[in-house]
Amino acid sequence: MHPLITRDPVSGQELVVTRLECPESGIVIEGQFSLGWIGRLTREQLDFVEMMVKYRGNIQRLAMELNIAYNTARSRLDEIVAALGGTPESEGAGRVDRKAILDRLAAKEITVEEAMRLLKG
Repeated sequence: MHPLITRDPVSGQELVVTRLECPESGIVIEGQFSLGWIGRLTREQLDFVEMMVKYRGNIQRLAMELNIAYNTARSRLDEIVAALGGTPESEGAGRVDRKAILDRLAAKEITVEEAMRLLKG
């Protein structure tokens, strides 16, 4: 069996599944089926997601296993988040919230302890 291809190699667009078959029972279902979120990722991104699950989301362990820098692993994860329609943490509200908390601390609107609690989530 071949690995799942999620993108058209010519246009780069998402592929549509038109046939599902169970070799054991002989059941065949034909139609147009979306690959869902999997169809929005490249083979390399799917491999990365598989490893993320294997390492239970521990990016540091994943980076060590792939022999890449932690920041490189984070960048790859951000690319996957963007491909799925989300906002990568480096561009999203997470960073804005931290800055807002630090700004409130600097303005003495909150205590150091409260800022620490908010930063930890």
